[in-house]
Amino acid sequence: MAKVKITLKHSVAHRIPAQRKIVKELGLGRINSSVVKPDNAAIRGAIFKISHLVEIEEVND
Repeated sequence: MAKVKITLKHSVAHRIPAQRKIVKELGLGRINSSVVKPDNAAIRGAIFKISHLVEIEEVND
């Protein structure tokens, strides 16, 4: 199964609470923190809502 690496590139300070919640639920804390998640519809939907804050790259197993 494919995976995606999500890196937080912009601060979530002064963002709407829904965006802050998504960032926290993905496991991102500080700027430049990264997580590897499975590439599925739920994760892609979350990434879409905060795409202006993160950088995404695909990771091969």
